[in-house]
Amino acid sequence: MIEAVEVREVDPKYPVGRFVRPEKVTPHERMAAIAALAELPAKLSRAVEGLSREQLDTPYREGGWTLRQLVHHIADSHMNAFVRVRLALTEDCPTITPYNEKAWATLHDSAAPAGWSVSLIENLHARWVMLLESLTDEQWERGMRHPVNGPLTIGMATLLYAWHSRHHVAHITRLREREGW
Repeated sequence: MIEAVEVREVDPKYPVGRFVRPEKVTPHERMAAIAALAELPAKLSRAVEGLSREQLDTPYREGGWTLRQLVHHIADSHMNAFVRVRLALTEDCPTITPYNEKAWATLHDSAAPAGWSVSLIENLHARWVMLLESLTDEQWERGMRHPVNGPLTIGMATLLYAWHSRHHVAHITRLREREGW
């Protein structure tokens, strides 16, 4: 007898699922997150490799950003995250400045070649990973305060941005799979 297997469609908005905030960040989770951040530049580069201008200007889902805007968003978001980690390391629980991601995605430079942000991410992540690999257990617990989302440790922020990396690369690779690119 053949059993029916439930096939679940992947949510195009959250292709790797939503971020699940653990109660405590373990050293193993920190190392895995650092590895994900280290791998992002190569994975992102492969994800957009060979795409035409028209393909890069295709939204990854209905109502979503274009792939080009998505690549620039990753750079914008991760630059902010890197600065926030540095602030948390050098100030006592700083309140971080949020930014309007949607508005940033419509600024004129969002039409720039995607490769510019891929290169930026490559260098940014090299520095970010170098910094994270140097942290002591005490430093991983240093925090920052988001005015809307509340407190966040460096450890939790690192997990969040590792997820963010996988999340957006999956947007690109899933679109390529759907379109046969």
